[in-house]
Amino acid sequence: MKGQFVAGAVIYAKDIQRVSQFYSELAGLPVTHKEPDYVLLESPSFQLTVVALAPAIAAKIAISSPPERRENTAIKICFPVKNLVTTRKIAEQLGGKLNEPEREWLFQGNRVCDAHDPEGNIFQIRASEF
Repeated sequence: MKGQFVAGAVIYAKDIQRVSQFYSELAGLPVTHKEPDYVLLESPSFQLTVVALAPAIAAKIAISSPPERRENTAIKICFPVKNLVTTRKIAEQLGGKLNEPEREWLFQGNRVCDAHDPEGNIFQIRASEF
């Protein structure tokens, strides 16, 4: 998207291809631009930039399987989805995971669930259908 910037977020990743594919498929954000050190995913109202960690930093990070959740953060990105059942399946196929259904809650008319991506980054989804 060229022109005026819209709302967005930046995620630093060790494997930008895997992480950008995860968010593209999970959140329905098309990849609009790729460079060796970043991938841009965009909708008309949101821009997610997945940036490669500097090699010196990436070398010090080991991503386990399943990944260790990086919960010590004050900010959590939130994505709208159609429903949690489908999103839960997509996340697991792509190396992430939603919390168990018993940990979901209602907020402002949406069913809400926390999750993590293939590198352990925490995010939240909100579904209008449940």
